[in-house]
Amino acid sequence: MIVTAIAAGAALSLCALVRRGLEAGKGPASLLGGRVLVRRLYNRGSGFGLVPLDARQVAPLSLAALWALLRWGGSRLGTGLLLGGGLSNLYERVRRGRVLDYLRFPRAPGVLKKYTYNLADLFILLGAVLLLLRRRKR
Repeated sequence: MIVTAIAAGAALSLCALVRRGLEAGKGPASLLGGRVLVRRLYNRGSGFGLVPLDARQVAPLSLAALWALLRWGGSRLGTGLLLGGGLSNLYERVRRGRVLDYLRFPRAPGVLKKYTYNLADLFILLGAVLLLLRRRKR
């Protein structure tokens, strides 16, 4: 449980620091030879804009999913990253009514290049991959 708590806390803290820096910072930037674009985009809907829910509708569902994740477990690091990323997005959505997305990958394959992500999304993805790999080994 300690690894999970440390990973979740680190993910939450890093997301908050990056978000704070971006909100105080300048305009768009290009990194890694144009492979990564950094620009602020506020997302008021759900993930990928699929369902236009308000924060009060999303919060109970998100908390239930995070609680189930803790019970289901698997990889302690994966659970922590998923939990930290999920709590970061949930906090933003409840506190501000929106989530700040800022990473775009214009050279990514397929539809992945169309969307803008944030660091919490990447932690969620990495945590889910680690959980799936851990489950596969069992």
